[in-house]
Amino acid sequence: MSQFDFEEHSHRRFNPFTGDYVQVSPHRGKRPWQGQQEKVVASPSIPYDPTCYLCPGNDRIGGKKNPSYTGPYIFVNDFGAITADIPDGNLDEGEFFKAKSEKGICKVLCFSPRHDLTVPELSIDEVKAVIDSWQEEYKILGQMPWVNHVQIFENKGQIMGCSNPHPHGQIWAQESIPDEPAKKAARFSEYYARKGSSMVVDYVHQELQKQQRILFENNTFVALVPFWAVWPFEAMIAPKLHLASLLDLDVKQKRDLAAAYRQLTILYDNLFEVSFPYSGGIHQAPTDGKPHPEWDLHMVFYPPLLRSATVKKFMVGYEMLATPQRDLTAEKAAAILRDLPKTHYKAKA
Repeated sequence: MSQFDFEEHSHRRFNPFTGDYVQVSPHRGKRPWQGQQEKVVASPSIPYDPTCYLCPGNDRIGGKKNPSYTGPYIFVNDFGAITADIPDGNLDEGEFFKAKSEKGICKVLCFSPRHDLTVPELSIDEVKAVIDSWQEEYKILGQMPWVNHVQIFENKGQIMGCSNPHPHGQIWAQESIPDEPAKKAARFSEYYARKGSSMVVDYVHQELQKQQRILFENNTFVALVPFWAVWPFEAMIAPKLHLASLLDLDVKQKRDLAAAYRQLTILYDNLFEVSFPYSGGIHQAPTDGKPHPEWDLHMVFYPPLLRSATVKKFMVGYEMLATPQRDLTAEKAAAILRDLPKTHYKAKA
């Protein structure tokens, strides 16, 4: 029998942040593809769209009017999934029937007045302005006595369910700590009790020693493909030093985060020379008023594209019923992304 090879043979990888596993099947990347192919959606080509609900000065579908904003613009979502003005409710009928009301606030953050510029096409200063807004909203929302978690995220592209092409993200604040950050909180707390240090920072420094999955780094942050990545070109931006939340970032560190966010998304766009879709966001300390030395903020990016701009990874069947599965090793994905040009393909053209 031949010797086991992680680049050729099926194996499982453990995610210490969540306690989950991913099935890695690198040999499946060689199979022919006769499945669904997505349409490539053209990026907006105009800086202002009079029909866009998010452009400056336009009416939103709920009837409110956007101001003529010149930088990032934040407003309460007209159709928020969770709202603050609901009565308390509770259901507890034994083992099988449990439910409770959930108060929350959903906000929309337009990154720029420009309809046609996504994060990789903005300047570092413009991306930093977005991070300044994140920091301020995390502070304002987190100080509300009933808000225990603030989730900042971005869905980019129609393939990820984005309902408007104007570049924007969302901020949801709520009473409960959702499942994914709750899983991480439990793992981080257990690790901190054992080691007296942050799991995130310790992991980053071990990855820096190995260099196999590192994409790039700056003074504060490292971009890498996690050893346990699930999505084909999944990536993470994480700090080299303890930074529990956005509130811990100074001006230089915010600029470093902006530079990393912009550079990673440039690599994504350059991969297939399209506006690369993904869901991405920040996991950071809860806003429950307690100290969280076990937490370090980190950005995660889950892009669906697999072989080209038209072939995506489907999380179905085995993934839904058993365990997430990927065809491309994290090391191979990192090598592909790392070798891409660092300048946006549109700028080269």
